[in-house]
Amino acid sequence: MLALAAVAGAAAFLLLRGGESKAESVPQAMRAAGCTYRTFDGSGTGVHIANPAATPKEWNSFPPTSGPHYGQWVLWGEYDQPVQLARAVHNLEHGGIVMYYGSDVSDEEIAKLRSFYRSDPAAMLLSPLPRLGDKIALTGWYAPADGDEAQVDASQGILAECTRFDENAFESFRDAYRFQGPERIPPESLQPGS
Repeated sequence: MLALAAVAGAAAFLLLRGGESKAESVPQAMRAAGCTYRTFDGSGTGVHIANPAATPKEWNSFPPTSGPHYGQWVLWGEYDQPVQLARAVHNLEHGGIVMYYGSDVSDEEIAKLRSFYRSDPAAMLLSPLPRLGDKIALTGWYAPADGDEAQVDASQGILAECTRFDENAFESFRDAYRFQGPERIPPESLQPGS
């Protein structure tokens, strides 16, 4: 009888958990990997600026997760040199995930990041950002969908910071927030080199 109750309880837990959205599980996956996870207001900040090297004071996170950005995005891909942040924010607006790593991240961890990027590179950008030191940052700009349009006023910048690569956590972040930006660009238009 006790075993039957345990099985029924486990089944109920799995059924209830099945309704949990991908985004709801990301903070748990990040914390389980020893990472931090924060959200920032992303509404009303999708303004284009004239200087691609600017670092607007309206950015409410570092690295930026939403906000004013240059009119041209960074070509999707992996880079050995830092990219302009004001351009990378435009990638986020299009539903991309931007991963940065600091100057003190080991070559072994960078190799893992490159492998992760290469395994599924659509709408992904990988770049060094020396100021992060020993941290790896994952950034996304999430806007909930309302029918066929994203709700820009309800958007959030998403930032997770880790000191090491964790496949489960990084997949969770990517799968929840990729293609979910304020400007919903078709995934086939977000391939490396475009």
